[in-house]
Amino acid sequence: MTAVRVVSVVVADDHQVVRTGFAALLDSQPDFTVVGTARDGTEAVRVTGELRPDVVLMDVRMPGMDGIEATRLLVAESEVDGPRVLILTTFDLDEYVYDALRAGASGFLLKDVTAERLFDAVRVVAAGEALLAPTVTRRLISEFARLRPSQGVPPELSALTPRETEVLRLIAEGLSNPEIAGRLSVTEETVKTHVSRVLNKLGLRDRTQAVVTAYESGLVVPKASR
Repeated sequence: MTAVRVVSVVVADDHQVVRTGFAALLDSQPDFTVVGTARDGTEAVRVTGELRPDVVLMDVRMPGMDGIEATRLLVAESEVDGPRVLILTTFDLDEYVYDALRAGASGFLLKDVTAERLFDAVRVVAAGEALLAPTVTRRLISEFARLRPSQGVPPELSALTPRETEVLRLIAEGLSNPEIAGRLSVTEETVKTHVSRVLNKLGLRDRTQAVVTAYESGLVVPKASR
């Protein structure tokens, strides 16, 4: 019988009711264990450094150090093998969330998320997957990338092969691996290989950062809002 992997989680939010509520929900599942909580970004960084959780559920707006700076510090300290950060927000089209994704968060959840959606999101992120809620996340990235000047094409993009560049564009469109495989008429395993090479060559943690890079470099042009 295969043992169930237990995902360790830290919940960071300055509101006690929200913090304890999410912690209680997660602890109700046999494959989750909440190892710690934090009231602000500074405490989140400290607790995460001590407890090494798999996932950090991080409120984006907190007094003192906010979730953006805390995410940036956690990603900088841990590189690829560190905890995945899930941002908690009240509004999906939120510039704070966009900045958190740029800082290295793997996705975001609205605070009125259902319990099942919360559980699914934590499991997906813990498994090293992203993009969460691809249509919403892509809309957020597209909107704020459109409002900000292009950062220019990173030199690393020139290291991608034409096929890898095409795969990056399709990731930015929000396509899953099976969908990309269908579009390119290749196997899903081949797509996984291309995605892995794209992330490695660009020094990215996951698909969320790939989408941000694709938009900010100008490789994918955001559509104008209607």
